[in-house]
Amino acid sequence: MKISMYTASVPRLAHSLKNLSEILSKAEQHAAARRIDPAVLLGARLFPDMFPLTRQVQIACDTAKGCAARQAGLEVPRHEDNETAFAELQQRIAKVIAFIESVPPETVDGSEDRHIALMLRGQEVRFSGLQYLTGFVLPNFYFHVATAYGILRHNGVELGKRDYLGNP
Repeated sequence: MKISMYTASVPRLAHSLKNLSEILSKAEQHAAARRIDPAVLLGARLFPDMFPLTRQVQIACDTAKGCAARQAGLEVPRHEDNETAFAELQQRIAKVIAFIESVPPETVDGSEDRHIALMLRGQEVRFSGLQYLTGFVLPNFYFHVATAYGILRHNGVELGKRDYLGNP
């Protein structure tokens, strides 16, 4: 059985972004209940040379919207990366979910061989659509979502595997 590029990407990315939104809600509630300045959690990192929580969420969102747009041959929506509050991160996630869910499946399906080029750290990297999805998007996306989860869990937010996975 063959799986479609749409099925392997858009619904899975949207599902995980919705889970990430719930995780951020729990983090915001945790901060309020314990009188922790939300900026502390938003700026938290797993290690000093890693990005903070806010950037992890931004990159997860960028990866999801870039995937849907590039697979469909659309322009990637731009965001300013200026979120400084949980509510702003929630708005960004909601915008990305709305965008990726608006991409018609038929524009994504069949993109396995589409040529996709990205500038990564000043160098152009070329992929086929399938390589882009399976070798770049999915690992990168899940890395940043899992890192956001890890940052919050490390900082005492009561999260479990079910929060990360949601209801598959």
